[in-house]
Order: sequence, then C-alpha cells, then structure tokens
Amino acid sequence: MLPAVAVAAVVAVAVAVAVAIPALRHRLVRSALRRAGGRYRRRLEALGSDVRLSQERRLRRLLGTGTGTGTAGGSEEFQQRHPLGQPCRDEAPGFPLRPLRLWALLPGCWDADPRLQGSLLYLDALGAAFPRALVRRGTAVLHWSPGRACAPAAWPLPSLYCSPAAAALLPSRAAALRLQLLFALRQRALRVLEAGLAAELHDALLALRAEWPRLAQELELGRLSPQPGLPEGVRDRLQALLSPGAARAAELRAECARGFEGIVLRLWPQLEVVVVRTMHGTERLYCDSLRQADCQGLPFYCPFYQAAGALLGVNLWPAEPAPRFLLCPDWAFCEFLPCLASKEPRAVLLDELWEGCEYGLVVTAQPGEYRCRTGEVLKVTGFHKQCPLVEPVRRESQTLSVRGESIPEEQFCQSLCRTLRMWPGAHLIDYVCVESSLLGDSSGPCAPHYEVFMELQGLRDLSEGQRYKLDQCLQEDFPIYKSFRFKGSIGPLRLHLVRPRTFTQLREALGSPMPMPRVLREEQLLQLIQGSVIS
Repeated sequence: MLPAVAVAAVVAVAVAVAVAIPALRHRLVRSALRRAGGRYRRRLEALGSDVRLSQERRLRRLLGTGTGTGTAGGSEEFQQRHPLGQPCRDEAPGFPLRPLRLWALLPGCWDADPRLQGSLLYLDALGAAFPRALVRRGTAVLHWSPGRACAPAAWPLPSLYCSPAAAALLPSRAAALRLQLLFALRQRALRVLEAGLAAELHDALLALRAEWPRLAQELELGRLSPQPGLPEGVRDRLQALLSPGAARAAELRAECARGFEGIVLRLWPQLEVVVVRTMHGTERLYCDSLRQADCQGLPFYCPFYQAAGALLGVNLWPAEPAPRFLLCPDWAFCEFLPCLASKEPRAVLLDELWEGCEYGLVVTAQPGEYRCRTGEVLKVTGFHKQCPLVEPVRRESQTLSVRGESIPEEQFCQSLCRTLRMWPGAHLIDYVCVESSLLGDSSGPCAPHYEVFMELQGLRDLSEGQRYKLDQCLQEDFPIYKSFRFKGSIGPLRLHLVRPRTFTQLREALGSPMPMPRVLREEQLLQLIQGSVIS
C-alpha cells in the first residue's frame, strides 16, 4: 500500500511542477499528443483494411442507429431513402476553437471528433518529418477569422503558437494579417510558419514588402501604430504583449534592404517548413510563386482536405512536394459521382474507386444533412491499403460557360499559363474571370464572351496580338469553344490588366476567408475589379 501512495505522491508533485513550468508542461502535453497520434495512425491502418465496413459503421453513427457490425442494408437502403441532395453550403475552411479536454485523448473517445483525430495525425506526421518543428512558441499563424476564433492545425497544443488569438478576429483582413506578421517577426527562432490559406501567406508577405520600414519601427519601439481596421481597445491589449526589440528591428531592416528573394528563410533562419492548412486547385499558384521568390528553399506542407465545412482527409507525408490526401473512412460517409459517365452517374462508394479517375464528391458528415453535393472534383492518385489517396482538381462552381461549353477551372488555368510562356518577361500574380452576362449593358452589343482580369509582373501593357494569344490557346485546347467562336456564337475574349494589390483588396471584399474564386458572380466584386483596370 505504501509504494502506491508514494507513486501517487510523486505523480502529484510532477504534475504540479509541470503546471508551474510552462516549458516542461509543453513537453509533457506534446509527448502525450504525439503518442495519441501514433496510436490513432495505427488504428487508421487497421480501418484501411476494410473501408466498406468502416464506412457502414460511420453511416450508422450519423443515422443514430448504433455502430453495427455488418453492411447488409446499410448504404443501399440509405441511398434509396435519401436522393442526392442540394449543393452544400459554402463555408470558410477551419473549425471553431475549443479547449482540449484531456479525457478526449482516451482511445474510446476518438470516434466522436474527426477534428481531434486530424490534429493528432498532423502532430505525429509533422514531428516525425521535422523533429524540431514542435518547440514551444515556435509556430506563427497567418490566418484571418473575423468574429470567431478558428482552430489552428495543432489546436490541442496551444503552447506551440506565438501568435495572439485576438489578432485573427479583427474585422479587417489586412490589419489581421499585418499584426500576425509583426508578432511573427518578433520570434527569430520560428520553426513553422502556418497559414490558413496560401493566399493569406502571399498577402502577408506583400505587406512585408510594402511596409517593412514601419514594421521595423514598431519592433524597435515595441509600440503599435494606429491603423485602419484596428480598434483602440484591441490595440491596447496587443500592445501589452510587445516589448522593444532594437536588435531584431535592425536585422529586419538589413535583410529587407538586400531584397526579397529568399526573405523568409533569411528572417527566420531556423524555419523548417511552411504549413498551408488547406489548398484547393488553382490556390497552388500562390505556393508556386512563393517557392520561386520569398520562400525559396523551404518545403510546403498542406495537411488537411476539407469540403463543405467537414474534415475529410489528411496528408501523412509532409516531406513530399505534392500533397496526397488520404480519405479517412470514419470521418464522414462519402459517395462519388464518376465524371465521365455518359448518362446520369450512379454514386459509388469509397471501396469502388479507380486510380486515375475523377469523381464529384458527395458527403454525409452531419446528422440530418444527407448526401450533400460539395461541388468538388477529386482525382484518385493511388491507395494506402484500401483508403484512396486523392488530389482536389477543381470546383464545379468555377466553371466558365456562356453557351454550355463548360471550361473547367484547372483547364482554363493551364491554358492561361501556356499563354504566359508566349509573353517574354511576364509573371502571373493573380487572375479572375467574368462571364459577359454579369456585365449587363457595359459589355456592349456583342456576342456572349469571357472577360479576364489579370495582375502581371514584368509587363506594363500588352499588344492586341498578345491579348489574342489567350483566346487562341483556348480554341486550341477546347474544340467546342473553337466551334462556337467560328460560328460567332461566342465573341472574342477580352483581357484587362489591373494595378498591383488589386486582388488583395478583392480578397478583403469577399468578407470571409475562402479559396480565391476564379469566376466572379457578384456585381459588387465586379465593380471593384473594373475600377482597378489600367490597361
């Protein structure tokens, strides 16, 4: 009996010491979370041995009919009772932030929360690939979540982060990203730079290029300057977290004066990886641009695949350059509509997919919200046991069509990139398209057509011949578009150049953090982009 009392006393003392010493507490919680992540990864391997059974069990839990042990009557009856639903609501990526209860790490509690499972897998994968990435206060966040605290990738381990949560909640996107950048600059020993979206990292580094003298002054004095979008009360609270840093300010001035190629690794020499929580289709434009300039020499890791507000997949291979998302069979009930079906496609299940094929995604992730069409198209790139590995290819809502010709998002982007190679010296910053029906009378008396708004670097203007190259590439890549152009049913594409930072303003005007739209559908956004045209 005495040894048991002694052991309990030792444990109690250890816990008390850990609570009193933040660094020790961080190491203990990190160790517990990584062990839990390793256990869940082993469980995921077991679930991948029979994904049909795992999916049927998940469906029964969503329907409130128990866990079940077999598959008879489950998904087939569900599909007969519930026709394919309406498109899912558009939701910003990320989840509301809530504190972790330690009992949630017990294996029996994992079934209830895919968000916790995903974060545990993230911590396990990141720690295995980059062993020094999980140090206390070694991660900075760049993410705007107005009005609600949004969970970062490693939310069960808040001591990992050096960014104040209040900065993300500001109503102004520009002010939020700038403040988060300032707090990141204070920490020279950063190991991970985490962004909710690739565009947020892109725009934060644009702010660094434009405002580094002022940022250096704020670092040196340890004082926040008044700025639009930063309420006085919030400024006072954040001000209390700052202290003068003359040496760091001098380093920022020196590195920015040298230029911005490779600036991220020069400002944070111990940085190991850039984490972009979610990335869809043409969002990769931003990552490619950053890899070639500001983030030279750094790997990018996209850990999660989300759709319709639900976490559906995880990337377990941080060191690989191209993200592969493993669809976890017990996170949601997933169905897939083959894209090349000649008639109304039959929905197939997780264990019926073929490598190399593309599918429209249908999700049942919440009780009462059955068979929602996400509008996402996935390509199956392989399998891990029976679990499919997928790549998000396009969003159906971003398809261009004025006569039923349907030019998909990613294929238009490919044609645009091919055109750019015919413009020597041109570098694409961003682009967006508009169908002429949104323009109304301003488009003039002409056939339906596309208008493309681009921000370029390296070229100030384009000749009519250069502008026509994009229309020519579209005709070469899409025979049906060429046919309509030949008949005159579709008019020539019109291309406009906009002034720098127009797309940063456009993302602010969207009002919530979401992947960049490639086809504008709202007149207010159209007016903003039209007001920025310079050529």
